[in-house]
Amino acid sequence: MKKISLLLLFVGTVTCYAQDDLTQSTIQGVLTHNQEQVVQLGEAFSEEQYDWRPADGVRSVGESLLHVAGGNYYLASKMGFAPPEDVDMTSLNKITGKDDILAALKKSNTFVLEKIAMVENDQLNEEVDFGFAKMNKLAGLLSIMEHNGEHKGQLIAYARSNGVTPPWSE
Repeated sequence: MKKISLLLLFVGTVTCYAQDDLTQSTIQGVLTHNQEQVVQLGEAFSEEQYDWRPADGVRSVGESLLHVAGGNYYLASKMGFAPPEDVDMTSLNKITGKDDILAALKKSNTFVLEKIAMVENDQLNEEVDFGFAKMNKLAGLLSIMEHNGEHKGQLIAYARSNGVTPPWSE
């Protein structure tokens, strides 16, 4: 009986802890899925297609991928997480070449996923000025997730316009 009681206590503690970070882990899960698909799309485009844009004044494929990377760093930085020392936000948009763009995107993805887990539950309601809006940290985390999803949709449209089939729908 003593072993069963200890087991139940352990399971209860783990369950409570897991629910403490439910918001962050849920956002991480959805964001991870979006990030994986954005990377898959980036890999599916040819090097030449990275310069394609649907119209003048609209981001190209490569610029859109770098915009997602920059957004990851920007939103996280507003919540108190400075980009890695080797990331220069002012020159991020100057990266060229498919491999280098994908490397920058992947690095930002890893960074932002790690930072989401560092936001404590008692911080979720803290107000943050993101420059474009004042909202709490939970809304900031959701904005990171939504921003990645928004540009996944954009890149799907770009892919279809270029005869590229999203890898997960082949």
